[in-house]
Amino acid sequence: MSHVAEVDATGAFQRQENAFATPFGSGAGDLPVAANRYRLLWAPVCPWAHRAVIVRRLLGLESVISLGTLDPLRPTDVPRVDWAFTLDKGGVDPVLGIRYLSEAYLKADPAYQGRPTVPALVDLSSGKVVYNDYHELTYELERKWKPYHGAGAPDLLPVDLEADIRALSRKIFTQLNNGVYRGGFAESQSAYEEAYDDVFSMLDELEMRLAHSRYLFGSHLTDADIRLYVTLARFDAAYHTAFRMNRNRLIDFPNLWAYARDLYQTPGFGDTTDFLAIKQHYFTSITIDEENSGFRVLPKGPDLSGWQQPSGRDHQVYI
Repeated sequence: MSHVAEVDATGAFQRQENAFATPFGSGAGDLPVAANRYRLLWAPVCPWAHRAVIVRRLLGLESVISLGTLDPLRPTDVPRVDWAFTLDKGGVDPVLGIRYLSEAYLKADPAYQGRPTVPALVDLSSGKVVYNDYHELTYELERKWKPYHGAGAPDLLPVDLEADIRALSRKIFTQLNNGVYRGGFAESQSAYEEAYDDVFSMLDELEMRLAHSRYLFGSHLTDADIRLYVTLARFDAAYHTAFRMNRNRLIDFPNLWAYARDLYQTPGFGDTTDFLAIKQHYFTSITIDEENSGFRVLPKGPDLSGWQQPSGRDHQVYI
């Protein structure tokens, strides 16, 4: 279960498909929407998992969907790519009683051969992963889980904007969210350069878009902003160096940098962003050099104090 299996003959990274994507609902075969039935497993390093945790916080779902946190460092005591619960007492998730994420995947499908990924929703009654489609998870939480939304929860997927939000988010995913990984895991110069160009073309486009509105869709925070934020938060700390996305840093884009700070200072964003874990993962775990006994120096920077500087976007006049 290595990312090498996800590199094609041209040296381009091709991310694996999600295996558990049954939607929530009340129809035949749907996953039931029920309080205290599921546990959301995440690692703070993962952008796909991070956005689910932000949405869970913003919508007030913390009391109905429990959260399990995995170590940012890949386990080295198993012969596979995995995630481990080494942050918990005894190295065991206190609710599921498992040591590795793969255990919940193999309970769901004993023949599962892919990488066990986060976010993953586990049914507490069976201990099986029942949902891991990060493309749709936040949309599901925003629509299907409305009966459990907290008082005053924001509408992150307005009906009148849904088609546009989905379209923009698909483009951002292809060029930027996944683009940094296409570059970082590329095994040919051409595949790397294609991804690099996609990443900065998208950042340039977003920099212009955000000159005219506080958020991606005017003055209304939406799901699209959450999907963009998780990549921006990791850009200077990891992708710029570890994945060779080094044309510009986030802080070199005035609008994007102010926008990212605006979100970081919003409850649910900065308080779920773990920069140390992000650096540990990208520099000392997924880039392990076996010939050097797995040793990697953890970067001291970048300076994170700027994230606390006022963005000014809450009272800026847009034209």
